[in-house]
Amino acid sequence: MTPAPRRSATLTRADVVELFSRLRELNPKPTTELEYSTPFELLVAVTLSAQATDVGVNKATRRLFPVANTPAAILALGEDGLKKYIATIGLFNAKAKNVIATCRILIDEHDGEVPRSREALEALPGVGRKTANVVMNTAFGEPTIAVDTHIFRVANRTGLAPGKDVRAVEDRLLKVVPAEFMQDAHHWLILHGRYVCKARKPDCPQCVIRDLCRFKEKTAA
Repeated sequence: MTPAPRRSATLTRADVVELFSRLRELNPKPTTELEYSTPFELLVAVTLSAQATDVGVNKATRRLFPVANTPAAILALGEDGLKKYIATIGLFNAKAKNVIATCRILIDEHDGEVPRSREALEALPGVGRKTANVVMNTAFGEPTIAVDTHIFRVANRTGLAPGKDVRAVEDRLLKVVPAEFMQDAHHWLILHGRYVCKARKPDCPQCVIRDLCRFKEKTAA
């Protein structure tokens, strides 16, 4: 019997297209699970989400945003006032300080608006590359991919975009994801990692890309 051809450790171009086609069919219009209605609200929510769950952030912002959802309004609350709304979120002291400082910069340097450029976003306190990517992609429609722990895991397990660190994975994703999927790839991969390709026990039997995936330790049940 002729042995089956050995598959490469990374997905082929055809595999990548098929992977995203299936994820798109399941969820044609994916978006973040953080609740927001303006770019500023998204910026605050993503800043608060570091080392916290989207569920926990949403609980806090549902109380905060009806009271203060602009840089001026949050500045008026002050750091101590803001803490009262976000005290249930991890690292809330540092986050309150960063949000207040960000609001001041937005008013002083950007007419109270969230800037669209990566350079300006990353100059804001508490805003790193991942947060900037989320805002650029979700608020402004830029084809960026913010690599969090979920995307890092999925990219490495599946063979989609293996990399030793988040920047390596991001750079590879930007090379291998076809243009037609780039805008929504970020959300598809996060949701897949959050609900199917979970860290401790991936739900491989229910995975729509199981046959494409290069992960050797697939679960059977």
